[in-house]
Amino acid sequence: MQITNQSAGQGNWDTGYEWKAISLLATGFALVGIDRMVISPLFPVIQKDLNLTYQDIGNISAALALAWGLTSLFVGRVSDRIGRRKVLIPAVIAYSLLGGLTGLATSVGMLLVIRALLGVAEGAYAPLSNVAAIEASHPSRRVRNLGFVLFGYTLLSMAFGPIIATQLLDFLPSWRWVFILVALPGFIVAWLLYRVLRDTQGSLATHESNPQVTAQRLPWTQILRYRNIRLNLVAVFCMMTCLFVVAAMMPNYLTDHVKLSVQQMGFVMSGFGFGACAGYLFMPALSDRFGRKPTVLAGFLGTLISLWMLLQSGEPAQLFFWMFVVACFVAAMSSNLVAPITVESVPASLSGTAAGVVNGVGEIVGGALAPVGAGFVADHYGIQQAFTVALIASGLGFLISLFFIETAPSRTRLKSGVEARQAELMAREEP
Repeated sequence: MQITNQSAGQGNWDTGYEWKAISLLATGFALVGIDRMVISPLFPVIQKDLNLTYQDIGNISAALALAWGLTSLFVGRVSDRIGRRKVLIPAVIAYSLLGGLTGLATSVGMLLVIRALLGVAEGAYAPLSNVAAIEASHPSRRVRNLGFVLFGYTLLSMAFGPIIATQLLDFLPSWRWVFILVALPGFIVAWLLYRVLRDTQGSLATHESNPQVTAQRLPWTQILRYRNIRLNLVAVFCMMTCLFVVAAMMPNYLTDHVKLSVQQMGFVMSGFGFGACAGYLFMPALSDRFGRKPTVLAGFLGTLISLWMLLQSGEPAQLFFWMFVVACFVAAMSSNLVAPITVESVPASLSGTAAGVVNGVGEIVGGALAPVGAGFVADHYGIQQAFTVALIASGLGFLISLFFIETAPSRTRLKSGVEARQAELMAREEP
């Protein structure tokens, strides 16, 4: 079923379909999280079984992230042409199959290939599931619903994923069965998406607040003519730098510099997972009510302040609190930047393309290169200085976000052709 236009009025909105679609997309994204992250707590066991080096472990993780980012750059354009269903459903089947095949790997080479292909499948699903969630949502619930989708990912990958993986080891004969078992729900989700998800190629309802909407097909390079997209490429890089530098470097900072025990470090780091979950539940509602721009600004400023406060703390309880707060503010940024601002800033026919490019650039640059830079700083100047990278990224992201054009439907009500044209000229540079 092709959606081309649908009234955004509450009375005409298919709320039943909205909640079915959001629930399935959230479940699919949660499975992406556990497929991606379940390998980390199993690495000590896998390392002994396959004789992996630390370099091998780093390469395996990097292969998935790089493939994820590269795929995101291009898959959005494909979905804009053929529809979301034809990409999302095969992606769910593929990442479920490849997640299970991870358990059959017998060498580092096989793991590299399988995890890289898994990154391709997950990189296809991740940005498009966000776009599909926005297209299925009533304008007053877009970011709240997207927060629910991201909440599921965070809950399984960061909060319960390590617990699930390690506890299953006590009941299964080998680490290999863990991957096979966690892959099975994906096939059920794929079947349910086939039954429920409607096909969209940039629903005009998604852009009812955006006067630049057009039904014509445009070259993908057109996304760079929109000011919000150019700004967002930098803002998402800054956000992902904060996220991945903290996630990668904080455990060593807590044990090597603060001198916490491993158990205390685990307690503090759990604050990041639970804080992100809380942020995805509550922060999106602020965006839908008060606007995308002020929420993102508060996210960057809050991250800057709370991360600085965390670095001044030494007691586990204080560290847990500030870690929780940091994650809440990072969630405020990611729930707005990755999809809502991107999708609402371009014509409907370019929404998937824009989301894919923004997500891909952020994943490659912020997810892969920023931790490398932080590691270089840590090796040469001390682990405590690694977070200077994240602090600078927070400040830069705040400055960049000052120039965003508001896109939230609740805050953008353009009623005349003159106002619409003025907004278009602000958001787009004419050739």
